[in-house]
Amino acid sequence: MFTPSDPSCAPSPFDHAKADVILRSSDDVDFRVFKLFLSLASPFFETLFDLPQPSEEMNTDVEIKDGLPVIPVSEDSKTLDPLLRFCYPCTLSDDPALEDFRDVISVLEAAKKYSLDAIERTVCKSLFNPKILEANSMRCFAIACRARMQDECALAARHSLRESLVPTWFEEIELITSSELLSLLSYHKKCSDAVLVLKDDLSWITAEYPQWNVAPWMVAMYSGGGCCGCPQSTSGRFTLHGYNSAQWWEAFMDSTFLDLRDKPCAETVRQNVEKAIRTALQRNCYYCSPAIPGGMREFGTFFTNKVEELLSQVELGFKF
Repeated sequence: MFTPSDPSCAPSPFDHAKADVILRSSDDVDFRVFKLFLSLASPFFETLFDLPQPSEEMNTDVEIKDGLPVIPVSEDSKTLDPLLRFCYPCTLSDDPALEDFRDVISVLEAAKKYSLDAIERTVCKSLFNPKILEANSMRCFAIACRARMQDECALAARHSLRESLVPTWFEEIELITSSELLSLLSYHKKCSDAVLVLKDDLSWITAEYPQWNVAPWMVAMYSGGGCCGCPQSTSGRFTLHGYNSAQWWEAFMDSTFLDLRDKPCAETVRQNVEKAIRTALQRNCYYCSPAIPGGMREFGTFFTNKVEELLSQVELGFKF
């Protein structure tokens, strides 16, 4: 008789009638699996299944269901399902798509527990899809270091540039050595230095905008040759083709380079571009306002490409 406390059955392919063992998750879901697939993937399971298996005729504490031994495991079904799918051949189950950081970590810990070495590396690679990596770059870096995954370390380090130079504590920091953390911080500093050279030499801008009237809003002018009414800077820090820049554009450049010192990445530029557009439009300049949104976003794309180009030349600085 079925009761609410009876274990439920896992979905296909873990409901096969010819399976020869049942793994029961901690939340009472029964996975009917084939010993052969698990034994080939894991020496842990190979050893376990080599032991004499109980039967209904034997007087043991092992539960028998439908003639199959039931082996309880500590993982819940949300973790066990993708773990077992990684063990199965692709003709029966595709590798699962893991898109949540905690899900990846749970499956990764289970893969380590059951000595699924090849699967462990495959699961690690799941950390490096953009959705997970952008939100957990430091944690992904630590896990990649522990797994000695060179390319993934470099990718996580690049994404970590979105975070401050001195990171806050995170659980996985204990997985890395002090030298690996120092290398990451040094990489961050080298990236900051690399992009800040753009502030000292504006030839990258004048080469792209060879005449002031290509982007007159940068220098508070209109294309006819007069001042548009927006205040021009008097500091002389950002002079383009002999003209002082608009005050709002100078403020944009100052704040962007200040932020790039702490977070040297393209996203920093993009965020500051949007802020600058909102600031400039508040002046409601008759000449500039129609041109600034499109012009600034075009300049922002050019700026981010220069940042990415410089960052690509900086290496992480350690190899396994």
